[in-house]
Amino acid sequence: MADLSTTYLGLNLKNPIIAGSCNLSMDIKNIKAMEDAGIGAIVYKSLFEEQVNFESADLDEDLQAYNDRHAEMTKIYPEMQHAGPKEFLLNLKKIKENTSVPLIASINAIYEETWVEYAQLIEETGVDALEINLYKSLKKAGDPAAEIEKHKLDIIKAVKKSVKIPVAVKLGSFYSNLLNFISEVDNTGVEGLVLFNKLFEPEIDINKEEHTFPFNFSSKGDHRLPLRYAGLLHGNVKADICSSSGIFDGDDVIKMLLAGSNAVQVVSTLYKNKITHISNIVKRLEDWMDSKGYKTIDDFRGKLSRKNTKDPFVYMRGQYVDILLNSADKILKSNPVI
Repeated sequence: MADLSTTYLGLNLKNPIIAGSCNLSMDIKNIKAMEDAGIGAIVYKSLFEEQVNFESADLDEDLQAYNDRHAEMTKIYPEMQHAGPKEFLLNLKKIKENTSVPLIASINAIYEETWVEYAQLIEETGVDALEINLYKSLKKAGDPAAEIEKHKLDIIKAVKKSVKIPVAVKLGSFYSNLLNFISEVDNTGVEGLVLFNKLFEPEIDINKEEHTFPFNFSSKGDHRLPLRYAGLLHGNVKADICSSSGIFDGDDVIKMLLAGSNAVQVVSTLYKNKITHISNIVKRLEDWMDSKGYKTIDDFRGKLSRKNTKDPFVYMRGQYVDILLNSADKILKSNPVI
């Protein structure tokens, strides 16, 4: 029987399948269900500083809503202060104390000082590692790319310096030279790279003529971008590679490992196919390895990366023309023009 165990961020995982950051991880019942289904590790729902600030402002607004109802009144309610990240931290600690697989925390902050503060507070909960979620939507064209990248690198360095637990960086794919930026991130000494962050995008309801914000599920096939970069990076970075987005079944996991990933994160498939689907993913990986005669994941990981593939041009755009021409020839042969 194949051995599915692997390492990620220096952590021992029984298999490379990780439940990515999402609301499911906030409920201990879901955590237990993931463990029962065979998950290798879990990323706890991200702590967003923006959300904490919004909730604090919202509470303050609610408490002051009727202060001017009567002239004699200055305040109806006593002074209250928002708990900030305390509730998040308490629940995270509780989950950690009741989880048998490695637990990775995730943060997204606004200010460098807060990144460091949250990272240190999270480390105190006893989690096994930290994921820096570099989620930020650009709002104006006047910000030079170099300054944006430097700011993010400064944040990574500050967080890495402030904690002792392993640190992974979850990246978006929107950089002018993604490979160069990833190389710069790798040079900070982080233990892992997560490819890629899936940004929330607005939608428009044409009947109501207003913006909507539907849940941003991945789709089958979205794995091809992280697959490409996992293949390009394998053997060229010191950090572990964790692929994310569009990973729905065992076949997707196998592809990522062949490209060079150390681990994968799944989220959308847990919502669409239920948490129990994890066991199907694990079994498919195990059956495939047995059928190929692979004893361990290291026997084939990175086999089809750019570094190891027999056709090094497969990851380059030059092959795109050949692919198009070959595809066109096959279509014409199967559907001759009359």
